[in-house]
Amino acid sequence: MQKEILIQKWLDGELNAEEMEAFKALPEYASYAKLSEKALYFKDESYDVDLEFNKLNDIISRKRQQKTETSTKKPVQWLNPLMRVAAILVVGMLVYFAPIYGDTTTIKTLASNKTAIELPDNSHVNLNAASSIQFKKGNWEEKRQVNLVGEAFFNVAEGSQFDVVTWLGKVSVLGTQFNVKQRVNYFEVSCYEGVVSVTYKDRVIKLPAGKTFKLIDGEIIEGETNEKSPSWSSKNISSFKSVPYSQVIHEFERQYDVKIETQNVDTTQLFTGSFTQKNKELALKAITLPLQLKYKQNTNKITLTKE
Repeated sequence: MQKEILIQKWLDGELNAEEMEAFKALPEYASYAKLSEKALYFKDESYDVDLEFNKLNDIISRKRQQKTETSTKKPVQWLNPLMRVAAILVVGMLVYFAPIYGDTTTIKTLASNKTAIELPDNSHVNLNAASSIQFKKGNWEEKRQVNLVGEAFFNVAEGSQFDVVTWLGKVSVLGTQFNVKQRVNYFEVSCYEGVVSVTYKDRVIKLPAGKTFKLIDGEIIEGETNEKSPSWSSKNISSFKSVPYSQVIHEFERQYDVKIETQNVDTTQLFTGSFTQKNKELALKAITLPLQLKYKQNTNKITLTKE
């Protein structure tokens, strides 16, 4: 258990000098250090976790400053409709993302890594590669809320409302099993047990078990799933159903910690299929043969070309 704590604190950058020495003494230290060096080559160009959270911090800080400066002034009654809409959007973002302040716990995964997390109410979360969650422990009993960047599978203990907040939408449940995936221009929710409520802009969509919700470049697509849990969590398989090929490429990069370049490949075409997360060669064949693509590997770089 002590080793697991040291590893987690190392991933979060929270080791003190004494703990760092203990961590370096672990037999696995060399492999972890090598993994850390390799992670420097990984950069998910589609989403920067820290950058996006920093953007939220800036927005909320500016809003707080504006509120302080205007608190002693007489309210302005002549705001035009556009300014009112903008104000509503800002307030909405403050409500959604307020939990990133205060006493929060942040857990991140590197490329090609996953982790399992137990929340204060014994709810469980499986966090996929290159993803991050944040939550507050202090008021968890009053407000069960998690901020998510990336992908996670949730098994929520019954209780008060449980919210998963992302940039593109919010998912609310009381106790159920569901998967949430949020990447740039892509948002997907799959319900495996119970009922999930998805909030996107001014719409609320109810998803019973076996139903899915996708948002691709602003277009809503509702579908179905016969799975009992996401394949990436239960079978170490990344699966896709009618998604842009660019999303498949980014997922491959996250799972295998590589960079993929394309030449004369239509990355907007829709792809249905899957690839294993345990064998890179087989995975490459799975995502290239159906589209008649060739691939060339060079260290941590893969080039895909049209045959």
